[in-house]
Amino acid sequence: MLIITGAAKVPAIIVFGDSSVDAGNNNQISTVLKSNFRPYGRDFYGGKPTGRFSNGRIPPDFISEGFGLRPFVPAYLDPMYNISDFATGVCFASAGTGYDNSTSNVLNVLPVWKEVEYYKDYQKRLKAYVGEEKAKYIISEALYLISMGTNDFLENYYTLPDRQSQYTVDQYQVFLLGIAEQLIKEIYGLGARKMSLTGLPPMGCLPLERTTNFVNGNGDGCMDGYNIVALHFNAKLSGLVHKLNKELPGLRVVLSDPYNVFMQIIKKPSSFGFDVAAVACCSSGMFEMGYLCDQMNPFTCSDANKYVFWDSFHPTEKTNKILSGYLLKTTLHQFL
Repeated sequence: MLIITGAAKVPAIIVFGDSSVDAGNNNQISTVLKSNFRPYGRDFYGGKPTGRFSNGRIPPDFISEGFGLRPFVPAYLDPMYNISDFATGVCFASAGTGYDNSTSNVLNVLPVWKEVEYYKDYQKRLKAYVGEEKAKYIISEALYLISMGTNDFLENYYTLPDRQSQYTVDQYQVFLLGIAEQLIKEIYGLGARKMSLTGLPPMGCLPLERTTNFVNGNGDGCMDGYNIVALHFNAKLSGLVHKLNKELPGLRVVLSDPYNVFMQIIKKPSSFGFDVAAVACCSSGMFEMGYLCDQMNPFTCSDANKYVFWDSFHPTEKTNKILSGYLLKTTLHQFL
């Protein structure tokens, strides 16, 4: 983990995205997709479930700490925090969302445009709190983390008939890319200048997908087709990053691509200190997440550090720490 001594190099970490980065916004909206109960959060500060989809911290928390800021980034809708907390870091992400608005409708979560509306509201509150000039500085010097896309494929495209009837998988990627471009341009227009766009993980290796593969009689390996889509989409995101850096004056956007290191962890878990990669810690480890991962389940593992995945969809805190450390060293270091 890179820890920077002295003054932080960015004044704040500002987060948009899905459950990979949601610090608890879904607790405050009416959706079934929540994780504000144990065993979620059992390894977080005070052993408290916050709405993070993990046993402990998630990547923005580690990235914030790596930049010399607070060791966690609070959720904007969390009533425990106010603008004085959000001045150094704030999360607008909503578990279950995606670039595509129709993805957020599946589980009734915040669409990306709504995350941006909250961000505009935040800017107003920030200006009232620290004054116009300081707020402008925080907004332009903050590091913006954007992390979503997995749900667009797994929850939406491959599960529901609508988008499949409209687009081939390649066309759907191009459609999502257009939305990612609009999002970056919109927050750029609102003053953001330093951004990290996160690529897709090897989504065919999530325990949920491996279980599906097994049930369908295809062995218990990863679903390679999904992984190929993730690689193709990440290559397209890389092209978008290159294009926008040239087009938008003063913008510095990087692609933070966790795919390869995540794949190494899944293929050789013991090299990273894990025992289990194919199933998750929670419950049977095959398909449970959210309310199916409750404290009463007798199968939930006692030591999450031995597992790559916490539930059927989300990494453990230990995996999040390794991935964040890798991104801090490889792409985010240029903002340090």
